[in-house]
Amino acid sequence: MHTILLIEDIPDNAMLVQKILTSQGYEVLWAKTAAQGLEMAEKYLPDMILLDLGLPDIDGQTLVGYLRNVPELASVPIIVVSAWPEETARNMVTAYGCDGYVAKPINVRYFIEVVNDYFAQHGGS
Repeated sequence: MHTILLIEDIPDNAMLVQKILTSQGYEVLWAKTAAQGLEMAEKYLPDMILLDLGLPDIDGQTLVGYLRNVPELASVPIIVVSAWPEETARNMVTAYGCDGYVAKPINVRYFIEVVNDYFAQHGGS
């Protein structure tokens, strides 16, 4: 089973993502702040990180930089899940060195495809 760390400050969004992913057999850890997310990422070494860019404590770019500088986390895929305008979010994904993007509100079918396809293409189950 793959473990996915969700870093999301809005409980309703987090509960939706957790429900979608657990129904697909993933274990989901939830961090409500960037600081908590960094701490949990270092502790649990997830197989994927889903990141909201608009967090209250640390901006997405800074958090991605922190995550990429932890040797054990440097290659963990980071998928941005954001309500920011799509072009802006996609540019940020590229600039920050993230691995993908899913727009909010979440299209459930597309979201599942993105996560499952990533693991299928990168040695997952």
